[in-house]
Amino acid sequence: MRSRTLLIAAGLTAALAVASGCAPADDDTTATPVASGGSASPGTAKCDPANLKTVAAGKLTVATDEPVYEPWFKDNKPESGEGFEAAVAYAVATKLGYSKDQVVWTRVTFNNAIAPGKKTFDFDVNEFSITDERKQAVDFSAPYYDVTQTVIALKTSKIAGAKTVADLKGAKLGAQVGTTSYRSITEVVKPTAQPQVYNNNDDAKKALQNGQIDGLVVDLPTAFYITGAEITEAQIVGQLPQPSGTPEQFGLVLDKGSALTGCVSQAVDALRTDGTLKTLTDKWLSSVQGAPTLN
Repeated sequence: MRSRTLLIAAGLTAALAVASGCAPADDDTTATPVASGGSASPGTAKCDPANLKTVAAGKLTVATDEPVYEPWFKDNKPESGEGFEAAVAYAVATKLGYSKDQVVWTRVTFNNAIAPGKKTFDFDVNEFSITDERKQAVDFSAPYYDVTQTVIALKTSKIAGAKTVADLKGAKLGAQVGTTSYRSITEVVKPTAQPQVYNNNDDAKKALQNGQIDGLVVDLPTAFYITGAEITEAQIVGQLPQPSGTPEQFGLVLDKGSALTGCVSQAVDALRTDGTLKTLTDKWLSSVQGAPTLN
C-alpha cells in the first residue's frame, strides 16, 4: 500500500510540473547555478508566458546599448537576431515560449542598465560581466559566455611586442567606463600612467587611432573584430590574466529581485545543456581562438 501511495504521489507531482508550464530542473550537476537570484527559481517557477510577469503582457522586452557592435550584434540591429548576443537573446526567448515577433527591443545605456532602480526591460544583454559589486544593484542570469580581456595596440605602438603584463606597466591604456576591461587595467596591469576612460568603445577606438593611448582593453571577441575589420593597422597584443584567477563570465541583467531571474537562468542552462550555446559560439565567435596570453 505504501509503495502504491508513493507511485500515485509521484504521478501527481509530475502532472503538476507539466501543468505549470515549467520543466523540471536539469539533473546535470555540472550546470552553472544562478548567478544572482530573484524570487523565481529553476524547476519551481511558472515559466510559461501566461504566468511570467513581464514589462508588457504577452511580450518579452529585451534591452541592449546604443550602438552595439559585432560580433555581438550585426549592423547595430539586434532585432535581426544576427550576432552572438542577439542570437542568445532570441534563443532564451524561445526557451521561455516567446516567438520572435513577441520579442520587443529597447535601448538602455550600459551604466543605466546596471544602476539601481526599476528597469524598463525584462532582461538586458550587453556583455555584462557578473561581479559581486553589480549584484548589489541587479540580478544576473546564469552565465552564457566565459571571456577574457585583451589588449590591442597599433602595430607602431611601443607595446606592440609586449610579451608579459610587466611590459605594459609604463603604457597609457584605455577602456570604456564601468567595464571589467577597465578593472583589468587597474587590478591586473596596474600601470604607472593613469588609465583613460571613455563613454563608449567608439570614443576609445578613436583615441587609439589618434595615438592618445598606447593600448585599448576590450573583451577578446571585440578585439578580434576591431583589429580585423575596423582598425586594420592595430593588432592584438595579448589576453590578460583573470583578476582573481576565476573565469570572467557574461550574464543577462534583470531587475533586482526579478520574478523572471530563475526562469531566465533555467533557459540559459537549458541552452548550455542542449548544445545551443556552443553552436552559437562556434558560429559567431569562432575567430577568437589563438590569441597569446600575457603572463
